[in-house]
Amino acid sequence: MSKKVQIQQEQSTETEWNPTELTLGRRMGKDFRINWQLYVMFLFPVIYYIIFRYIPMFGNILAFRKYYAGGNIFGEGPLTFKYFKQFITAKPFWDAFKNTLILNGLYLIFRFPLTLIFALLLNEIRNLHWKKFVQTVSYLPHFISMVIVCGMIKELLSTSGPVNDIISQLGGEKINFIALAEWFRTIFVASGVWQSLGWGTILYLAAMSGINPSLYEAATVDGANHFQQVLHVTIPCILPTIATLLILDIGGLVGSGGAFEKVYLLYSPLTYETSDIVSTYVFRMGIESGSINFATAVGLFEGLINLVLLTCANFVSRKVANTSLW
Repeated sequence: MSKKVQIQQEQSTETEWNPTELTLGRRMGKDFRINWQLYVMFLFPVIYYIIFRYIPMFGNILAFRKYYAGGNIFGEGPLTFKYFKQFITAKPFWDAFKNTLILNGLYLIFRFPLTLIFALLLNEIRNLHWKKFVQTVSYLPHFISMVIVCGMIKELLSTSGPVNDIISQLGGEKINFIALAEWFRTIFVASGVWQSLGWGTILYLAAMSGINPSLYEAATVDGANHFQQVLHVTIPCILPTIATLLILDIGGLVGSGGAFEKVYLLYSPLTYETSDIVSTYVFRMGIESGSINFATAVGLFEGLINLVLLTCANFVSRKVANTSLW
């Protein structure tokens, strides 16, 4: 082989395209041309998360630097842990932190098993029309605006509302539920379960629909009744879904989630003792009091706690149920 031919072969090898990459590129291009509408729809949530979730994360620098109105949006001066020391030694913060754990913990304790039980009951309904009706009725509260829900709660529980009318007719004294701190947790948990019970069954029902019917047939042949089939077939098959949802719920145990809107619309200075949570505390410190740096430090601490809880829950689930998010 001549030297000239060898050089040409080496050049052709260097410029040769990888067939796998070429095929993948063509396949992606063809898929984009066919389903470009779906890609455009997917673009909107991506832009939303970039603008409203990821870009604002740069503002966490204000937890370490002094911010002046009209000054640099990323703060000025050297980095400091001054604001972390301030909220760690502040009693109102720890009261809010305790209330957040209690409210979210009680909500999780009641909502999680009730949602699972309700999904199992829905799955046992054989009349398709009745099943759809029950699902529709149970889903509706999820789509009601939180402002309307809180307005309904205030009207129902006001001293002139129907609940107090029933109490007075039974010979009891009227109770101003909204203004009493000891009633706030009950109101919060009960209304939350009512609003999210039906919507929370969607993932469970989707997981149940993928269970192989032959498993139920085999259980029936073995003499298992409906309860035994649920206990030994349905629950083990949807255990990964249960574990995943539990991990996510535990990860948001300290987070505000959808709690901020409800608490902010229902609470008052009279109920701060049991109703003030971290997110409302941050709102008051940052927006109402103007302590932007202090509020940013508290919010950053809240996010770190959620991350630790999520990681721990994921680790325990991987060891116990062999299911995890990562």
